[in-house]
Amino acid sequence: MKKTYILEDLDCAHCAGKIEEAVAALEAVEKCSLNFLTKKLVVEMEEGNADGITKEVKKIVKKIEPDVTVEEK
Repeated sequence: MKKTYILEDLDCAHCAGKIEEAVAALEAVEKCSLNFLTKKLVVEMEEGNADGITKEVKKIVKKIEPDVTVEEK
């Protein structure tokens, strides 16, 4: 299953890398990529884990970049 998130107000490339690395390390995540220019985070995950992964993504983003808003696409 693949989900796309838009990270509004993301303006730090280094932080984007840290977010991508932290999300990729989540147990149910199979693959993840964050495009800093488009501010899109694409996460491939195991079926049935979407809600839990979404909560974890939001938690990770708020910890690294508190001013960034995570929107599901």
